[in-house]
Formats: sequence, structure tokens, C-alpha cells
Amino acid sequence: MEQRYEGYDLIGDIHGCGLSLRMLLVRLGYSKRNGVYYHPRRQAIFLGDIVDRGPHIREALHLVRDMVEAGHAQIVMGNHEYNLLCYCTPNRNPDLPHPFLREHTQRHRRILQETLQQLDPYPQDKQEFLSWIKEMPLFLEMDTFRVVHACWHEALITEFKQREGGNQITDDFLHRSAVPDTFEWVLMDRLLRGTHLRLPNNEVMVSRDGFKRRFFRTKFWSVDPKYYIDVVFQPDPLPEHIARLPLTPQNYQDLIHYDEQEKPLFIGHYWCEGQPVPVASNVACLDYSAVKYGKLVAYRYDFEKRLQANKFVWVDVKAEVVSPR
Repeated sequence: MEQRYEGYDLIGDIHGCGLSLRMLLVRLGYSKRNGVYYHPRRQAIFLGDIVDRGPHIREALHLVRDMVEAGHAQIVMGNHEYNLLCYCTPNRNPDLPHPFLREHTQRHRRILQETLQQLDPYPQDKQEFLSWIKEMPLFLEMDTFRVVHACWHEALITEFKQREGGNQITDDFLHRSAVPDTFEWVLMDRLLRGTHLRLPNNEVMVSRDGFKRRFFRTKFWSVDPKYYIDVVFQPDPLPEHIARLPLTPQNYQDLIHYDEQEKPLFIGHYWCEGQPVPVASNVACLDYSAVKYGKLVAYRYDFEKRLQANKFVWVDVKAEVVSPR
């Protein structure tokens, strides 16, 4: 299948930035045919998190789904699609104390509020999008590269393929994934949210989005890390007194390592900032906080074994969309 295309355009977290997405596709050489964006020689791959936060969520969902259904794009599920699906799916498991797979707390509602506000007036669209989300692959394993929203965990992916026979979840898997500490829960947490470590000494930090957090996101490609600062991978810096603490034996057990000899891997999820560059010779993160007036980023992949800084293409949301010249 890979050889049908001259290359692939991997596109990071959109979060309802529909206008930025259209600009990026045009910049990448895509145009509309029969109302759907396509490229005559390339295929787009979306890294998930189409929903939440942004002003044009429904429009972005239509655009991406139309491309996928027409064969002009592929997609993997993001944690925000998964959260929306669980929030809207009635619970049938007596072990869970709430009526939906994702509890309707104030925090969960706050994260999903823009999506719900934009989809609720269109109940048929909403139901069709939820059905489509459930069918999204969790990961893509190609001949020369890999795609997952947050973290490629080889052992979990291998077990998932043995259990499920592919890269998509079933309805039963979805319901089991809502039960903490099951295989299904761990797999969705790792692949869609990544690896993380607990802050030492029961400390709490307040992130830029106002949430109190006891964990911080970590790299899974660090080579020989020694201290907390060697593995942290998120916009919010660790407090200085924590950053320089040595990693503990338990920390090393909780970290995994994606070796530099593995296939090139494309991820989103992590709210990077600044100039887009590979985070490792074979790992590119394409989430550059578009919905926070950062960049909507793509990588033009042409089957190279080592990723290159000059292959990133982006739309600067604040400069080109919010304040167009």
C-alpha cells in the first residue's frame, strides 16, 4: 500500500482549527475534488485529536472524515476522541459507579464543552462521528514507519494484536477499557496519553490550563536518562527542586525506551513549542499547540530512515489565521 504514494503527509493535533487545517492542506499541495481534499501522489495521515477546544470542530471532523472515507487520508485515534466516545457511551458494567464510561464531572465537561456545544445541535452528525471514532485505528504499522497518538509501546501493541487481531477496538474492548488497571485501560492510557511519572513526595503542580496534576509527561526515547529533567516532555517545566532529582529504580521500571534503530515514528499529543524539529533521529512530534495560537504542523515523509528538520511544514495560527496580513 505504501508504494501507491510518493510519500505521506503526517498532520498533528487539529483541535477544531478548521481554517488552519484548510490552509495547511493547500500549503501541502492538496486541493478539492468532488468536495474532498486530495493529493494526486500523496496521502495524509492524521494523528488524532481533531476535537475539543477550537472554534470549528464539526467542520474539521467533516473534512477529515471525508478524506479518510474517500481514501485520501488515514487517521489514528487521539485521547480526546476516546474521551468523547467514553463520555457519550452509556455504561453497562456494574463495576463502574457512574452511568457513562467517562464520568460526567465538571473537569471532564470543561474539556469537552466546545465539542458538545458544536455537535449537540446536530444529533445525527454527532452519532455518526461517534460511530466513526469507535472504528478509528489505535496505531498504524507501515513497512517503513509507525504512527500512534502518544506512545509506541511495543509489548502492549503486540498483545493487543494477538487479542484483537488488528488495530481497532471492539465495543466490548471499549467498555473494559473504562475499568482501571485492566489490560484495556492500560493500553489506551499508554498509546493515547503516553508515559508519565508521579511527582515525588506527593507534590502537586498547576499546569498552564489550570489543572492540578500529580504526574508529568515523559519522553519514551531518552537515552540513558539520570534525572527527572532528562525525561520530562511537556510545556510546563518541572519545579527546579524536582527537575534535578535522580530517577528512582521505580521510575526506570515505569519508563520505556523507543530505540533509535526502530522505524521512524510520528506522534502528536505533547504540546510542543518553538521551531518544529525531530525530537529524536527517528521520532517526530507534530503537536505544536495550534489551538493555543501555536502552529498546526505536518511532516512530509518520503521514506527517509532519519527524520529531517527541513521536512516540517506548518501554519502559524496566530500570525496567519488570527492576525492575517
